[in-house]
Amino acid sequence: MTAPLRVEKIGGTSMSRFSEIIDNVILRNVHDIYGRIYVVSAYGGITNELLEHKKTGQPGIYQLFRDQKNYIPKMIELRDRLCELNKTFVAAGLNLEEADDFIGEHIDLAINVLRSMDNVLASGYVSRKALLLAARELLASLGEMHSAFNSSNILQNRGYNATFIDLSGWEDSRQLTIDERIKESFADIDPFTTICFATGYTKGIEGIMREFDRGYSEVTFSKVAVLLNASEAIIHKEYHLCSGDPMLIGETNIHPVCNTNFDVADQLADVGMEAIHPKASKPLEIKNIPIRIKNAFDPDHNGTLITKDFIAPKSMVEIVTGSDKVTCLEIHDTRMVGEVGFDLRILQVLAKHNISYISKATNANTIDMVINDRDCTAPLLADLQDRFEQITTQKVAIVCAIGSNIGQPGILARAANALATNDINILAVSQTARQTNMQFVVERDLFAQAQIALHTALCMKQNQTCTPE
Repeated sequence: MTAPLRVEKIGGTSMSRFSEIIDNVILRNVHDIYGRIYVVSAYGGITNELLEHKKTGQPGIYQLFRDQKNYIPKMIELRDRLCELNKTFVAAGLNLEEADDFIGEHIDLAINVLRSMDNVLASGYVSRKALLLAARELLASLGEMHSAFNSSNILQNRGYNATFIDLSGWEDSRQLTIDERIKESFADIDPFTTICFATGYTKGIEGIMREFDRGYSEVTFSKVAVLLNASEAIIHKEYHLCSGDPMLIGETNIHPVCNTNFDVADQLADVGMEAIHPKASKPLEIKNIPIRIKNAFDPDHNGTLITKDFIAPKSMVEIVTGSDKVTCLEIHDTRMVGEVGFDLRILQVLAKHNISYISKATNANTIDMVINDRDCTAPLLADLQDRFEQITTQKVAIVCAIGSNIGQPGILARAANALATNDINILAVSQTARQTNMQFVVERDLFAQAQIALHTALCMKQNQTCTPE
């Protein structure tokens, strides 16, 4: 019988606490250290410096390059910062000279490549879009190469057989797809005899960032798990997947979710609370590879197991979440009533602007769509105003009660009553017959209050038994 292979992803914030990761994850069970492949992110904040801040959009080195500003001093500053970061891992076992040489050489090479791209851009003979995407991929790969090299170096220096799997394709001009590069990189590796640390970035002719952008490390993780037939895909984060936001609801009032399914994971991703990027989870779901979300700093807890077929045996809301960075886009048109395909015309405008909506509510002559704030642009509104009678927007919040089995008489009434009792007016509401997600649109300044009200009413402590490892 073939031994089970686990592919595990370690996020950036957790990587910054790598000494604890060694104790809590990698060497926690000295009799079970092999048969695991670790796909690692860059250390916390590094990709933000290389590209742009994921949440605030604050420009990074890529933005300077794109705008043809002087990015080289920032590259040198980053190199110095990464060398300082290396010093913090010396006590864990890092060979400082080797680590500094590695990242220094790659930063220098990246500067030379970007200078060449600058010259090509100035010539005007090639597609600016294609070259900028190549620069973005080049910069992104630096962070993951740094952390993966360091991780293998530390374990090697502690006497373990560890291997650095470089999927970044640096100085490799072969035209390989992402899948081909992964297969080739692991072709001669036996993960049951060595601890593998693979870069979260993978180079391929299709460009991993073209479709997935900042979700690329989870896509690499997913592809490695699928291509190598992993028995389980594990994501190590710095927190549990919980019934609610501990910062709002309080740590004593929430609880980790022990089991759920891929449908719930998709619902979470739709409002920005990603357990895993939906385009990374889908291949795992199709291949029937379960995902486990673990808190790297609570190693005794088995985490949240996400499987294809799980349905909670007792009807309950598993998670209350949402977003306060959304806009309610309202299209009111008296010609709408009874006209077949009217909403198709609206969707065609959204598709033209590459916009996906989160929630939709409709009546005879009004359609409300909740979209991300960043997507509510002047060109979109102008396009809609040219086609329809009245377009209005309102910055709002959306609060969701989600679960694999929330279908029970009166649950919608309980949710609505909880909001009403707290003087929260429901602007719009949406729920499908599948009954996995009740969505309430409320005033933005009531976002936190609405989550607390719903969690109190619907998410009391559940007597779940977490699946053993």
